[in-house]
Amino acid sequence: MVDTVKNGTGLIRIAAGWLLGLMLAVTAAVITISVVNANYFGPQQPVRDYFQALHDGDGAKALGLLKPTTPTANPAVLDGRGLSSAAAHLSDLRVGDPQPEDGGNVKVTASYNVDGAQKSTNFQLEPAGKQWLFFSTWSFIPAPLPTLDVSVVNETTASLNGVTVRMPAGRNRFAVLYPGQYEAAFANDLFQAPAVSTTVTSPAVRVPAVDLATAPSAKLMNAVNDQLQQYLDGCAKQQVLLPADCPLSNHSDNRIVSPVLWNIVSYPKVNISAYGGAWVIAPLTVKAQVSYQEQQLYTGEVSQVKQAEDFGFTAKLDTTGSKVTVTPVVDY
Repeated sequence: MVDTVKNGTGLIRIAAGWLLGLMLAVTAAVITISVVNANYFGPQQPVRDYFQALHDGDGAKALGLLKPTTPTANPAVLDGRGLSSAAAHLSDLRVGDPQPEDGGNVKVTASYNVDGAQKSTNFQLEPAGKQWLFFSTWSFIPAPLPTLDVSVVNETTASLNGVTVRMPAGRNRFAVLYPGQYEAAFANDLFQAPAVSTTVTSPAVRVPAVDLATAPSAKLMNAVNDQLQQYLDGCAKQQVLLPADCPLSNHSDNRIVSPVLWNIVSYPKVNISAYGGAWVIAPLTVKAQVSYQEQQLYTGEVSQVKQAEDFGFTAKLDTTGSKVTVTPVVDY
């Protein structure tokens, strides 16, 4: 009888031990599921995955996660270098705790720096069922993609985040993922526009248009100045009062008894600007001095003439590829 009681007590102790172990295992499982659910399957994880896709330049994954409504716009920077360059300026990412909203949805705020400036973006997510029975999944609530309008003066291409993009009639609209920094610029041998950057943080905030102010490059200005100087030097070599096809001129009612010598005192200051879809040179002014000796017809007296004055003319500019042609125009 004693042995039976002892055996019963032992069995109870064993059963209690197993029960305690089972309860601890269940508790550990619940805790593990909760931790995994919060850290790997919670609404913050899709946000982290989305930011990683931006940094990787993986537009397909980023768009697949975001599921946005797509605008009618050029997709040139939604993938690859254009996308990864936009995200390269983001640093110190901090994904906040989910905040409850109506209908079981949540808001997750991501904070980050853009070139030292503190910015943030709000993401709305909704429940998307369970995975493996225990783990919650979440998906972004679709929102429209922002667009960026870019214009460039007198050009049909530009650069956006290092990607060459088409600019029909000097304009285009681009769909962009957010957050990110987008830099537009233009440069070739003859013309260039300073880079303009804009930061896109939300689909709800209108992105300011980017206008690229194209201007002549130093190479173009040097080429135009060189051609004009060669032209005017050629005019100055003509030892006549009215050099042919030149703006220089002088008049005398007396007899010229010495060579006519022209000297360019100052060459024109060149100003090139956009007009009517082309590049035009503003009216030019050259200052030149003429010197010669003349003999009075009635008295026979010989005198020295030395006179400097300004002469105006225009010039046409043609740029084909990297070739520059300046054609002076003289009206008599």
